[in-house]
Amino acid sequence: MDAKNRFETKTTFALSRLEWLAAFVVSLVLAFQHHSEIRWWVFVLFFAVIDVIGYVPGAIAFRRSRDKSVPRGYYVAYNTMHSLVTAGVLAGAWALFVRPEWALLALPIHLMGDRALFGNSLKPFGVAFEPETDPAYREFEQRYGKKNARVPMEGKNAVGV
Repeated sequence: MDAKNRFETKTTFALSRLEWLAAFVVSLVLAFQHHSEIRWWVFVLFFAVIDVIGYVPGAIAFRRSRDKSVPRGYYVAYNTMHSLVTAGVLAGAWALFVRPEWALLALPIHLMGDRALFGNSLKPFGVAFEPETDPAYREFEQRYGKKNARVPMEGKNAVGV
């Protein structure tokens, strides 16, 4: 949204997901167009490593925890592996030290798929590791919605966002 209001409304979140969906589709189209040139073991490796390191350990810890608390290290691992910066570094290093190749599309396909299809992005420390609405956010969203409902819209064709 902006630097002072770091939250999304349902509409702005949907619009962000639409942008991520566009990047996901572009990546899929490129992979489809070059499917015969993809070394699939490399593709699967890059696709899987994101969750093998970044998600699975935290998900296991979350499910084993009686109070659903997960140490911060799992969040750091998740955010590191689900970062576009990390994906760029991995792809750049692979292209430099091994070779540029279409299998690297696994990185944006995974990351944009997570964001567009599941709505998952980076995880703040203060929320549950697995998606569930934080009570404080639920209260904020309700209060914000009531406040926003009272704001008059300008013009007869105004759209509330």
